[in-house]
Amino acid sequence: MGKAFAGKSVVVTGSTSGIGLGIARAFAGGGANVMLNGLGEPAAIEASRAGIEKEFGVKARYHGADMTRPAEIADLVRTAEKEFGAVDILVNNAGIQHVSPVDEFPVDKWDAIIAINLSSAFHATRAALPGMKKRGWGRVINVASAHGLVASPYKSAYVAAKHGVIGFTKSVALEVAELGITVNAICPGYVMTPIVEKQIDDQARVHGIPRENVIRDVILAPQPSKQFVKVEDVAAIALHLASPAAAQINGTSISIDGGWTAR
Repeated sequence: MGKAFAGKSVVVTGSTSGIGLGIARAFAGGGANVMLNGLGEPAAIEASRAGIEKEFGVKARYHGADMTRPAEIADLVRTAEKEFGAVDILVNNAGIQHVSPVDEFPVDKWDAIIAINLSSAFHATRAALPGMKKRGWGRVINVASAHGLVASPYKSAYVAAKHGVIGFTKSVALEVAELGITVNAICPGYVMTPIVEKQIDDQARVHGIPRENVIRDVILAPQPSKQFVKVEDVAAIALHLASPAAAQINGTSISIDGGWTAR
């Protein structure tokens, strides 16, 4: 893509690993300055940040905003605006998961999942939109999930939050449709990330079955392709949504799930 995003600045929440880091690196590869955010070992986060600067020749910063705290989320956006001069592209990616029957679901886990997976997208978008409106250009990209379109049992909080993200995406897209701003959601199926890797190893151990059986028959049971989505493929969709070619893509949800939601 060359330096298609030179001069642009991007905030990616939940970007110290997995999908978020992949998206941040992809935008940096396109010439954009990036603000990282998320949890992890400080030394590892600093290595990622410094590595992005060195590899891509852009500014990369880190802000440790807690995605359950609205004031910290607002400060994340403000800090990026001070560091880079603008937040042109906002990627709301932060998310957590908990699996439990609804009548046994811990209340604190429900509250945390709704806060991080849904409400944080509201708080970050609310903070970033005034600058986008002022400049007459902006891109908000919400990383939802196949679970924003269909459900699975025992994931009530996650499914509710991701369905909420899609509704939020549609509503804000309509508000800003004439202002040079688009708001869209990406709905990945199962992506091979460190969290999923751990699930595979845990399931193989608990059930006493080979790793490849866990992948095919347990993890990827709902994904017809029987292949994981790659982080790079999700990042490529994010880059496209921020490109001039996607100026008329607004208020939509793009599935990348090996056919899961075609059922």
